[in-house]
Amino acid sequence: MTREPPESGPAGRSPDPRPPPAAGRLRPGLRPVTEETRVTTAELFFDVVFVFAFIQVTTLMTDPAHLGTLRGLLVLSMLWWSWTLFAWLGNRVRADYGLGRVTLLVATPVMFVLAVNTREAFAETGDSVEPTLWFVVCFVAARVIYLAVRLYASPGLRGRDVAALTAPMVAGAALLLAAALLPRSALDPDAVPVSQVGLWALAVVVDYAAALALPVSERAVLSARHWAERHNLIIIVALGEVLVAVGLAGADQPNTPGLLVASALAVVVAGALEWIYFDLSALAGEHALAAATPARRVAIARSCYSYLHLPMIAGIILLALGLKQVPALSGVAGHAEPLDDLGRRAMYGGVVLFLVAHAAFQWQLGAGARAVVWPRLTAAALLLALLPLTARVSALWALSWLAAICLVTAATEFLVSRPQRRRLRATLSAEPGCATGGGAGRAPS
Repeated sequence: MTREPPESGPAGRSPDPRPPPAAGRLRPGLRPVTEETRVTTAELFFDVVFVFAFIQVTTLMTDPAHLGTLRGLLVLSMLWWSWTLFAWLGNRVRADYGLGRVTLLVATPVMFVLAVNTREAFAETGDSVEPTLWFVVCFVAARVIYLAVRLYASPGLRGRDVAALTAPMVAGAALLLAAALLPRSALDPDAVPVSQVGLWALAVVVDYAAALALPVSERAVLSARHWAERHNLIIIVALGEVLVAVGLAGADQPNTPGLLVASALAVVVAGALEWIYFDLSALAGEHALAAATPARRVAIARSCYSYLHLPMIAGIILLALGLKQVPALSGVAGHAEPLDDLGRRAMYGGVVLFLVAHAAFQWQLGAGARAVVWPRLTAAALLLALLPLTARVSALWALSWLAAICLVTAATEFLVSRPQRRRLRATLSAEPGCATGGGAGRAPS
């Protein structure tokens, strides 16, 4: 891993006395990330796979009789951690040069085949386990690719560090393999689905707890700009999946006024969530990373980004799951059926999960960002209060309420956060190597 020469911190702050990672320790074929590094086209190409992966997860969730939503969330958790590992790797070695580029170009088809097999991640008794095994094989292959380059890029790792990187992968793969083979075991067929979910849940716990509990030396975030931008873009990918899901669901419906209004409202909801995320929080996240000591950077990257972005992504996927039903219920003139329980809970619950996780993200960034989390929490409480009423109104009305609340929340945050936004943009524009996050290109308010 590379170590940069010490740099002065943001204005008014002395540089951290501990030396950051040094430059001459990367092996041939690798180029170090610097503070000025931005997301590369190779990383964008890799992220495009997750548009399809998120669609597959949403489809997996539509089978409520077989623990569909829980299964989808478990698969999403494993997909997210695979993406996160490559995000950490991309903040260590440049993804547009040499082995870094080759790594992503090799990992991309592996992740795509994994996404293709997402809906077969859980085999039923009597079904072929071959598609499920392909999922496990691709999962392991992606992790091995990451691990090989991670170890090659860090020649100074000690034995315990290598074990800390390797053990979670081996344990997780073993648990997923056991879950895949359960349908062929002597276990009672009625117990197979629940047992599979239990093994998957344990694999998720192993992955996430290991990252929290097992220290790895020389872990660092070398570019605040790159790290924040990479997560900004995956949020856009997830919101894009919302639009794709609604578009596909309405593709076979007649173009009635109800369908057109529902489609427009779905875009309004997605656009409001984009506004809420990027207007202030993206700026606050990049600034917090840029201003932090090396150790604090790692803590922010792990808790605020690697962990808290998962429930944000999950909330967006659940929103897409609920919205998939709206075109069918709004496509015929005079059709006024409400969403079913899965649809309305996913649609409202997904937005609530996104808002609460986003508030937690901003809260952990520091006191400067905490003053403006109350609109998000107020909106989440209002949506929970309205959820029982959505069982008695049409799907279109339920979507209209959701769009109105999201828009009002975005507008309220825009108004109350103007002083913080101005300060952050001024600070980030003055710091070398920092962009203006999600607000790039927007005129100051």
